Amino acid sequence: MWLRLRAEAAECRRACSTFVEGMKNALSFDLEDYYHVSAFAEQISAAEWQNFASRVERNTLAALDLLAEAGQRATFFTLGWVAERYPHLIRRIADAGHEIACHSHRHRLIYEMTQQEFLEDTYHAKSVLEQAGGQAVRGYRAPSFSLTENCLWAFNILAELGFTYDSSVFPVRHPTYGMPSAPRTPFRVETPYGVIVEFPMPTLELAGRRSPIGGGAYLRLLPYSYTRWAMRYLNRSEQRPVCVYLHPWELDPDQPKMEGRLTARIRHYIGLRGVRKKLRRMLRDFEFAPMGELIPDQKLLPCEVTLTR
Repeated sequence: MWLRLRAEAAECRRACSTFVEGMKNALSFDLEDYYHVSAFAEQISAAEWQNFASRVERNTLAALDLLAEAGQRATFFTLGWVAERYPHLIRRIADAGHEIACHSHRHRLIYEMTQQEFLEDTYHAKSVLEQAGGQAVRGYRAPSFSLTENCLWAFNILAELGFTYDSSVFPVRHPTYGMPSAPRTPFRVETPYGVIVEFPMPTLELAGRRSPIGGGAYLRLLPYSYTRWAMRYLNRSEQRPVCVYLHPWELDPDQPKMEGRLTARIRHYIGLRGVRKKLRRMLRDFEFAPMGELIPDQKLLPCEVTLTR
């Protein structure tokens, strides 16, 4: 097995020795504040959010500055709760040429909601975001990638509400999220209300094992040289764009420290000081576009899930 892994790694290095000319990847931000994250939900209820000093505006502006500096555009999966309080920020993102997408209203995990609760939460968020941003909201990403095999009904509701794509599925096995049987490349989900294109989170598959790359704690923990190599390999060997995901609070190593379980604090704070440098290098090394512009023709995608009422 070790020899096989070494051989495959060597082949990967040869395959991605040069960058795929003209390939654009998807850069996305989950626009939420440091106290919104699921890792601290046991200690902080949504009713208490207003008691914390917000840093979402300053951190989002820092992200916008980096994007403007590099001449790149991204998708901002945004909480409706944030849009209600900072509508001018959402408009500024849209006016800069970025895509506004939905990240729920109150950052509740899908599999902890009823179908009616999910419908109401998503409808509210979408309405607020469209009013603030002045553009149609077509994309959705579940908080903490909580669209799993236990709540596939969420695709029905997304299509019913007018969404055309989703980016919530993480095709790995994980204690709190993941859909390990899902494809690693974009696929169609057929619902009674129309088609949803799923743009899954990025993974690298070697020796039959999937490894997450290109976002969140994985971006913070892994050396940038590895992330760059993996993205170039996927661009070249699989001829597909990679979805990179970050949070504005990851650009803020001096954010207030939250109370919580040790594992949650390690996962949230480790590697924060290197994110800004990694993002600046990534913006230099790759071309990016909003995710909505990279969704391929749905007729050309395999249909992996068919849902009924």
